[in-house]
Amino acid sequence: MQAVVIPQFGGPEVLEVRELPNPQPGPGQVSIDVVYAGVNYAEIIFRRGVPGLPLPFVPGIEVAGYVRELGPDVQNLRVGQPVAALTIIAGGGYAEIAIAQAPLVFPLDDLDGNIDLATAAALPSNVTTAFLLLSSVAKLHPGESVLVHAAAGGVGSVLGQVARYLGAGKVVGTVGSPDKIDYAKSLGYDQVLLRDEITDARAITGLPGFDIILDQVGGVTRTQSLELLNQLGRLVAMGNASNAEDVQISANLLWFTGKAVLGFNLRAMSIEFPERVNIAARQALQLVASGKVRVDVTDVLSLNQAVEAHQRIEQRLTTGKLVLRVQG
Repeated sequence: MQAVVIPQFGGPEVLEVRELPNPQPGPGQVSIDVVYAGVNYAEIIFRRGVPGLPLPFVPGIEVAGYVRELGPDVQNLRVGQPVAALTIIAGGGYAEIAIAQAPLVFPLDDLDGNIDLATAAALPSNVTTAFLLLSSVAKLHPGESVLVHAAAGGVGSVLGQVARYLGAGKVVGTVGSPDKIDYAKSLGYDQVLLRDEITDARAITGLPGFDIILDQVGGVTRTQSLELLNQLGRLVAMGNASNAEDVQISANLLWFTGKAVLGFNLRAMSIEFPERVNIAARQALQLVASGKVRVDVTDVLSLNQAVEAHQRIEQRLTTGKLVLRVQG
């Protein structure tokens, strides 16, 4: 099979297309003939360098295609079935054949509505993350205010919609550049601010603060966000797109102000609680199939354009979701 590999850590240019042996599913696993693979910031983190990551490594945390083969002990799936899947535990999505744990494979043919394969590859990570973040981690209550950083990106483009679906009151987004404001507004945000305006967010929005802030940017944005929380507010750290140094948060500050800082990592949850991820992913798929949440696939590149895909994301040139067409 053909696959994109990370042979050594570095910039986008290190990515190579190679011919690799076809992987075989083990117990509790499923092999998938990949048609599309989602491109995510997580794969850029892997490419830059993760201690202990075995090289060469095939990146890719989400795919859509058809079940190729079932490993021992796998039930409720069948060969040839159209599916979306999270390959987030061991990677491998940038390939013609990918392996996934059976609970992280989600049938597309039993949905109440239709999802094309390109869209299906764009949502297992982002929409599932949005649903888990807001319902299980931040525990959104009806009417609460929500601030979402990177509102025009892959996960940001659905976080506001899912917050609204779950009953949020005012939903505000931030973006890094003016050219992304209109796109973010089209996703249902009540207001969209430039990230540089965050310190003036109270005055601009008319809110005393926010009940929930979802931060995938990190660095100074994380520190500024903590200051914007209402009492009993929750800041969820879910990424570090700024590639900034970690910020230190005082436990005494949280004690005195009655605020909370939480973390969320989809890979860790997929390893520890795969059945909970399965339930959330199926709910996420149904939200998209029924039209309650919109997923925009704004760019489709071929597998051998993985370098360009990473360059676009790192240069913050994308809105919505970018996917690779692998085969078919």
